[in-house]
Amino acid sequence: MGEFWPVPDVPAYLAGRWRVERSVRDLASGDEGSFAGSTVFSALEGGGLLHFESGAFTWRGVTRPAERTLRFLPGTTPGTADVRFADGRPFHDLDLRTGRHVADHPCAADLYRGEFTVQDADHWRTVWRVGGPAKDLVLTTAYARDG
Repeated sequence: MGEFWPVPDVPAYLAGRWRVERSVRDLASGDEGSFAGSTVFSALEGGGLLHFESGAFTWRGVTRPAERTLRFLPGTTPGTADVRFADGRPFHDLDLRTGRHVADHPCAADLYRGEFTVQDADHWRTVWRVGGPAKDLVLTTAYARDG
């Protein structure tokens, strides 16, 4: 088997509860932070998954509750996903049929580039590199199936 674990059906793979650990590094300032919590992917009426993440985010020594919601809608190719923000705005596509995918998301003057890799049936990770006039960040997230 290769370095990555192929996923023929993104929604089927992601469905359920995952433990989440994220590191956040500001490459310009040297600041580092972390997030620990969980993500639940639950079925959406009409197809796709609702992604709800919640936990605690620590930045510059201060810990606060944090959460976000995304929608993983069926993609244009079977087994892929069209990832949207909670309000329906496009975020990125997701195709894990090779076990690895790179997606870009332009946001104002910044560019978010995400690399998604699947290690096995119960572990995957993302690395987002955010660059722009006011941002120089790396966010690395490890997901482990919970249960």
